[in-house]
Amino acid sequence: MSASASDPSVTSAASVTSAFAELVDRLADLVQPVFHGSAAAVAVVLFTVLVRAAIHPLSRAAARGQKARARLAPQITELRKKHGKNPERLQKAVLELHAKENVSPLSGMLPGLMQLPAFFLLYHLFAGGSITGDLFAAPLGGRWADALGDGGVFGAAGLVYVALFAIVGAVATFTYVRTRRQLAVTGRQEQPQLPGMGTMAKVLPLLSFGTLVTVAVVPLAAALYVVTSATWGAVERVLLYPATAR
Repeated sequence: MSASASDPSVTSAASVTSAFAELVDRLADLVQPVFHGSAAAVAVVLFTVLVRAAIHPLSRAAARGQKARARLAPQITELRKKHGKNPERLQKAVLELHAKENVSPLSGMLPGLMQLPAFFLLYHLFAGGSITGDLFAAPLGGRWADALGDGGVFGAAGLVYVALFAIVGAVATFTYVRTRRQLAVTGRQEQPQLPGMGTMAKVLPLLSFGTLVTVAVVPLAAALYVVTSATWGAVERVLLYPATAR
């Protein structure tokens, strides 16, 4: 017996992968009478919705964390006045305040981090050929480069990616605008005191456009996950976060 075969972690990972593959297969069988050849693609979308629904409580917690940080703004202002000439003491005092109030400045990152395992599992399943299927004329295991080589941008498969890029571009632009507004508000309250928040405020809104690159290079099934998740995230942001003034 090989070392990998006897390794409990390897066996556990294989079991998880098999369970995910079975779930996607069952979802595909469920919608096959309606969507026929695109049933696997629809199953990926449904799988993504299930993942996002499962981590929705974390998203709600992140929204509550933002409101809590806004509530601490007056106290942070007082700390700024008290320790303004001592940046290190000011930073420590702000972090202590967050700890005392059980507020994490990084809680908003948890929903994104929790999605990574599901994304990589889909990537593995379709890139490795464990699950096959098509979205119209584009195979779920293929990439944009394959579509370009088989008919070009406006070929049958290329048009599938054109539609995905259009959706991702619209969602990314919407997310970019709302994230900038949100950080403009929270940044005035916290940015000077927390390490790295200044850089984060500049870079974080631009990350929404990274989905365009992801869609272009990963297998189509993983790209569908990204597009569906990004769209869910945009709707969720509208529902969980109050509109911010310009």
